[in-house]
Amino acid sequence: MKYTTKAIQSAYSELERRRQSAMAEQAANVSLIEKGYPEIYSVYCGITNTAKRLAEAVFSKEGNTIEKVDAIRRENLAAQEKLSKLLTSFGFPQDFLMIKYSCPKCFDTGVCLGNRCECVTSLLTKYTIEELNEQCKIKLHSFCEFNLGYYPETVSYNGKQVKCRERMEENLKFCIDYSKNFTPSSPGIFMLGGTGLGKTFLSSCIASELIKKGFTVAFDSIQNYLRNIEREHFGRAEGDTLELLLSADLVILDDLGCEFSSSFNSSVIYNLINSRCNMSKPTIVSSNLDISQLSDKYDQRIVSRLIGAFRTLRFLGEDIRQIKMRQGIFD
Repeated sequence: MKYTTKAIQSAYSELERRRQSAMAEQAANVSLIEKGYPEIYSVYCGITNTAKRLAEAVFSKEGNTIEKVDAIRRENLAAQEKLSKLLTSFGFPQDFLMIKYSCPKCFDTGVCLGNRCECVTSLLTKYTIEELNEQCKIKLHSFCEFNLGYYPETVSYNGKQVKCRERMEENLKFCIDYSKNFTPSSPGIFMLGGTGLGKTFLSSCIASELIKKGFTVAFDSIQNYLRNIEREHFGRAEGDTLELLLSADLVILDDLGCEFSSSFNSSVIYNLINSRCNMSKPTIVSSNLDISQLSDKYDQRIVSRLIGAFRTLRFLGEDIRQIKMRQGIFD
C-alpha cells in the first residue's frame, strides 16, 4: 500500500512519543523506589547489572566460563523472584519497574525481526485514512443532536400507515448500540430511504463515536471515492484509495446511486463491498434509491450483497432539509 509522506512522519513521530512516554514512566517508577524503598532498589540494581556481569564472565580468561554464566543466570532468576515478592508486599504490581511499551513485539521501535511491525502498519493506515477523510465535506455529528421531533407519528408507506417516529427511534437506538458494541467484524448496515431523512447524519454519528474509540473509519460519498480510485487507476493521481478502504475498520459509503454509471464504477463498487464482506469487515452503505431502482442501476450481485449481508435500516418521514428551510433554519 502507498502511504503519504505526512502519514509516515506522523506514524514514526507517534512511535517515538510512545517510546519516550514508556521510558519516562519507568524512570519515574524507579526514582520512587530508589527514594522510598532501599531494599527493593538494591535488588533491582543487582538485576540491571546482570548484563555487565555476563560480559565480564564471557571475556574473562579465569575459571570456567560456562559455570560462571550458569551461576549468574541462577542468581538473576532468584533476584527476579525476590523483586516480584518485594514489590507485591509493598502493594506494587510485579512489573512496576519494567518499561511498558505499547507494542510488546517491537518495543515501540517499529521493527520486528527485521521487518516493519504491525503496529507501524496500523498507524500508517490510520493517518493515511485521516488524510483521506480531510477531503470529505460531510460534518461529523453526535447522537444527542438527532431530533426525533422532525419525524411525524405516522406516514403512508406502500399504501399503509406506518409508525414513522417509532421506526426512526428504533433506527437511532440501533445505531447507538452499534457504536457501543462495535468490533472490526461487526455486521454492515444498509440505510435505505428518501433524501433528507437522516441517513448521512446517523452515519456521521457512528463515525464520530468510533473515531473517538481509536477505530479507523473512512467516511465520504461513494462518488468522491470512485473519482479518486479512477484517477489513481489510470495514472492521473498518486495514492491507493481502494486499498485504504479495504484496510479500514469501518467504511461508510454515502449516497450510493448518485455516482456516474459506468462499468468501471460498478466493478469497483462490487469489488469493495464484496471484498469487505469476505474479510468480515463492516461497511455502512446509504442510498436514496429503493430496491427496484437499485436493481435497475446495478448488477444484481451488488443488490444481493446489500440485501443479504447487511442489516437494513429503512428511513421514513419528510425531507428534514425542507422542513428546516420552511422554519428558516439554515445549518
